[in-house]
Amino acid sequence: MQLFYNPDIDLSTETFFFDKEESGHIVKVMRRNSGDILMVTNGLGQLFTTEIVLASSSKCMVKVNSFANQESIGYEIHIAVAPTKMNDRFEWFLEKATEIGITEITPIICERSERKTVKNERFDKIILASMKQSASCYLPIINEPIALKDFLEKEFEGQKFIAHCEDSEKKLLKNVLTKNLHTLILIGPEGDFTENEIKLAKNNNFIAVSLGNSRLRTETAAVVACHTVSLANQ
Repeated sequence: MQLFYNPDIDLSTETFFFDKEESGHIVKVMRRNSGDILMVTNGLGQLFTTEIVLASSSKCMVKVNSFANQESIGYEIHIAVAPTKMNDRFEWFLEKATEIGITEITPIICERSERKTVKNERFDKIILASMKQSASCYLPIINEPIALKDFLEKEFEGQKFIAHCEDSEKKLLKNVLTKNLHTLILIGPEGDFTENEIKLAKNNNFIAVSLGNSRLRTETAAVVACHTVSLANQ
């Protein structure tokens, strides 16, 4: 199924226009014409069956024929991860995590972070493209970057974990996960969390966990954590 996106469509919408970029893709690249059917989501779990009524490459217009709700996975996966030094590695994580079913991402700035500033504009496009490719009707949220200390002070309803490589008591993530609960996992930078950061997380009721015996890159660890939660909920 080829999936298109419009954030403004809802159950009251009868007709709407795609923006110039999406219109050009539909008409020029995909060569869709009046009368063709397009499947459209608003990223909130709703899938709309629409029909092109004006095949304009600058302002493609469609009418809504019907809609359906895509079933929710029933839980949330929130990965708070330190951005990698190279953007392409972080983008790879965003792409794969979206395919797996992540619901929320928060870039966290840690003491050993190699990248201290992050611009989400490019990341938004990566997530959107991956959502459409995987035929999901749920667009993951990517939050603005935040210092780890400030992030730990936020309220979270669910189970909370910090994955780190320090030689201290940890449990395998897969062995301590509870199904059907919202899950938040902290993933540190390439140099890992500091002892002080780990202690601070534990003081805020985060459980220390391991993702296995291998030492993983930041982006790999984040994908493994996301997939572990997904598998545990199958």
